[in-house]
Amino acid sequence: MSKVKLSQEQYELLLKPMAKELSAMARWVSETGQRLIIVFEGRDTAGKGGSIDMFARVLNPRQCKVVALPGPSEREQTQWYFQRYIEHFPAKGEIVLFDRSWYNRAGVEKVMGFCSQEQTQDFLNTVPQFERHLVDDGILLFKYWLCCDQDVQEERFLNRLNNPTKRWKLSPIDVQARKLYDDYTEARELMLSATHTDYSPWTLVDFNDQARGRLTLLRDLLDRLPDTELPLPEIAWPELKHAPLKERFGVLEPIPNFEIPEEAASFAGRRESA
Repeated sequence: MSKVKLSQEQYELLLKPMAKELSAMARWVSETGQRLIIVFEGRDTAGKGGSIDMFARVLNPRQCKVVALPGPSEREQTQWYFQRYIEHFPAKGEIVLFDRSWYNRAGVEKVMGFCSQEQTQDFLNTVPQFERHLVDDGILLFKYWLCCDQDVQEERFLNRLNNPTKRWKLSPIDVQARKLYDDYTEARELMLSATHTDYSPWTLVDFNDQARGRLTLLRDLLDRLPDTELPLPEIAWPELKHAPLKERFGVLEPIPNFEIPEEAASFAGRRESA
């Protein structure tokens, strides 16, 4: 796995043309009535949230839905296992991004003992048939597993621990999961051997460098879809018949603008001139 990391500037430069392709892909999904599901699984801290955000920032939130389900309620625990996921599946022209998915049963639930070995095995036996029905019904299904080494994972856990803005990402399960890195590897390999099929394959992506990992994942997805370039429709855009108007206020005035500190303004100026 490559140890050379991209800078933020390099990442943004490389992402820009692919973001345009992603936007065109979303319009293709909408105009041709496709249904697209992307499953994001992987190690804790690998970068699922950042990858999903990369998609969500470009796509129309009315078309693209992010699904990150909490633990099942008492009622949901009595339902067919797949039931609570199915209700979030896309309709015509929609994209759904699963931040973890039904594969919880083969991962965290198995490793942490939240389900029995029999339940895990039953799940692994059922998934290929379940996903075969989805694909046969025309759903475009992509499954990604995000990988990172344990030293990288530890560094990211410490960042969450010491960064107040990221502390919310830590949970008691994370403390236990740190001791079970190899157990998660074994669970993943068992899952892959049972659920990596020709019609619903898995794709593993190196996320030791999250920026490079996001670009790798996006490029792979775009390359595996058919040509999604559609001509832009013509939109009549007549000129204004008057000079542009200024905002007018009567009842209330806008609050004062945020004051930019001098050091921030000088830093921005140095970056622009670089």
